[in-house]
Amino acid sequence: QARLVESSWCVLRAPTACPEVARDPPTMSKWIEEELEEGLRGMYKIKKILASTTSKWQTVDVMELEPFGKCLMIDGLLQSTEVDEFVYHESLVHPAMLVHPNPKTVYIGGGGEGATAREVLRHKTVEKCVMVDIDGDVVAFCKEHLTENAEAFADPRLELVIDDAKKILEDSARTYDVIIMDLDDPLEGGPCYQLYTKEFYEFCKTKLNPGGVLVTQAGQAGIKRHHIVWSAVHSTLRAVFPTVLAYNQAVYSFMDEWGWQLALSDASLPSKLSVEDVDKRISERINGELKFLDGESWQGLFSLSKLHRKTLKDETIVMTKGTHRFMHNTGLTVAEK
Repeated sequence: QARLVESSWCVLRAPTACPEVARDPPTMSKWIEEELEEGLRGMYKIKKILASTTSKWQTVDVMELEPFGKCLMIDGLLQSTEVDEFVYHESLVHPAMLVHPNPKTVYIGGGGEGATAREVLRHKTVEKCVMVDIDGDVVAFCKEHLTENAEAFADPRLELVIDDAKKILEDSARTYDVIIMDLDDPLEGGPCYQLYTKEFYEFCKTKLNPGGVLVTQAGQAGIKRHHIVWSAVHSTLRAVFPTVLAYNQAVYSFMDEWGWQLALSDASLPSKLSVEDVDKRISERINGELKFLDGESWQGLFSLSKLHRKTLKDETIVMTKGTHRFMHNTGLTVAEK
């Protein structure tokens, strides 16, 4: 459970002639306390709350945290931070976009803050990017306060739809070269867990053009918790697609390695790219310079530990509407004085 905590401290001054030690008046500080898993919590000092809003669906804050800089928080939980959001979003977007030979049409499920669209629209080949997020209030809030993504929201190639991501895919006849699912984690009782099922991935496959690619965020993928959701998403996608590439990367503000799963609808697409191949594709196809990803770091993304590889090999669960695994639900923010 994440909560707001107030703490006080005082400074001892040098003793005076008076036998009592003089003290400065207490100074209050505020911290966010977040339950990362059962028995493990992290605390982050708040420097400034910059803006807040509450929508029909959730509570959203932009605040400055001492270790992370400007941060986006939803229901009291860290979503992205100034110090490392580019690691998450470059890792989510560019492997799928670069594996595809010529991505022109892209669908983003979720991604309301705009950073996923920002990275997609850096690709010169993209002609249309459809981004669907259910919470229009949050999207408007992020457009106003996360100015680093303003250019993406203003790009004429972006079509922003405020609706249910699954419904829009179902109701539209459009197909796509790349589908990117930048969803909330699969939490029990949450809004998104059914978008991590075999039934949904089978449907997504029908919405891909020949040679199309799907990528989804897949939750915690560190040495301790990668077996909960990350490996299950991999196994589920393998029941639908001929090739599925698992990868992970440490994201400092998430206090863990994070994981993604990349599914190729065409088995003839390359499952490995050399350092030189990646650097060449980035140079030819992407506007501007990436902060995190290049040919060398690409190799690191897909170089999994022995334990991770064994977990993927041994994983048997296929998630369906009736069979699922959930990430730890950290709950909502409450105030504590």
